Amino acid sequence: MGLSRMISAAESLPGRSTPLPVPARHAVTGNPLQSPWPAGLEEAVFGMGCFWGAERRFWQQAGVWTTAVGYAGGYTPNATYAEVCTGLTGHTEVVRVVFDPAVVSYADLLRVFFEAHDPTQGMRQGNDSGTQYRSALYATTPRQLAQARAAAAAYGEALRAAGHGAITTEIREAPPFWYAEPEHQQYLDKHPNGYCGLRGTGVACALPLAQEG
Repeated sequence: MGLSRMISAAESLPGRSTPLPVPARHAVTGNPLQSPWPAGLEEAVFGMGCFWGAERRFWQQAGVWTTAVGYAGGYTPNATYAEVCTGLTGHTEVVRVVFDPAVVSYADLLRVFFEAHDPTQGMRQGNDSGTQYRSALYATTPRQLAQARAAAAAYGEALRAAGHGAITTEIREAPPFWYAEPEHQQYLDKHPNGYCGLRGTGVACALPLAQEG
């Protein structure tokens, strides 16, 4: 069980200058896990609890070119899974999603994000407790940031109407993304019966038309 409070930079683990190894290809799509991406593709970063099930949810979407799991939002460079689980890196488990906006919009991905987990739980997701399981939307463009904030406001109203608490999702410009270890990449493709803690609220995410595109 990780920490239930965010640490400061002074409390964080030092990490390392050497990146963790990254597989050359996605186990499902066959596309590269590292940039450069083909022209016209867009990148987004989502945190919604354990990244195994979250990554599978996104690679299943039409228009998603590649995905990768990693750590973001904290301080420790090139952190390991064991370090992240202590809560002493400040990171949350995230999925980097590279997608074709001509096929799937960022609004579409926001619907997947909000409906696939409970964004009201603070420093946990289901039985997974700790800051590394917090909900997060890390935007790579100003348009994404505006859409994420508007979507959270709209979905927050729907959640309140259904009797849920306030959204606790961290929404900000994307911080550095640090790749997780190779064994975590596309984990549920390699282990189809592996753990997946994703549980939504059952409340539909109906975004305003201005969010489309």
